[in-house]
Amino acid sequence: MRIIVKILRYNPETDPGPYEQSYEATAEPTDRLLNVLMGIKHYTDSSLSFRKSCAHGVCGSDAMRINGKDRLACKTLVQDVAEKDGAVIAIEPLRHFSVQRDLIVKQDSFFDKYRSVKPFLINDESPPEKEYIQSPEQRGAFDDPTNCILCLSCFSACPIFDNNTNFIGPAIIAQAFRFNEDSRDQGFDTRLEVLDKPDGVWACENHFECTRACPRGIKVTRWINRTKKQISEYKENN
Repeated sequence: MRIIVKILRYNPETDPGPYEQSYEATAEPTDRLLNVLMGIKHYTDSSLSFRKSCAHGVCGSDAMRINGKDRLACKTLVQDVAEKDGAVIAIEPLRHFSVQRDLIVKQDSFFDKYRSVKPFLINDESPPEKEYIQSPEQRGAFDDPTNCILCLSCFSACPIFDNNTNFIGPAIIAQAFRFNEDSRDQGFDTRLEVLDKPDGVWACENHFECTRACPRGIKVTRWINRTKKQISEYKENN
């Protein structure tokens, strides 16, 4: 089928502002949109810039806005976003980030916030002789948020950032929850300093857009609310 791929392009070094550029392409309905973009770059316009890596929905590199929704290009089929021959597919970079070039956004602000919640195991006790033991129930308590691939789709989808760029963000709270819920971890007090703030977990208004956008189906909003509950219970008991 014939499709028109309309891409919002921008090179801060040379362009006065973002502009739309359209490319005509031929694709099968079951082709992945990432392959369409690669075809445009290889055979039509080598200056087109976007991120990609594994191409199998594991690395999260190719997150972008496709027809107004945050998706991974490698997991989006042409038939998912183009109903008929001649359909237009609009592609834009993720929202709430500065554009580095075309569909590539600067991720520094995200990873600065990510590091602030110390997303790793904190335990100052001497390790056991063999390994830490967890029951299936203990492991299952934080199983879902471990599927996060840091694609930034939830950040782009979250409406809180429209008015509050200081919000710590959904994926980061979910990752903090993952370690706070880990029976081996003792870093709750440390993460509390970042989470228990107006721009921390309390800025979330339960729009559920992060959960809808997550390509891994993570229940992001649930873990944000569970974190709020953890903090409230902690403050009641201390």
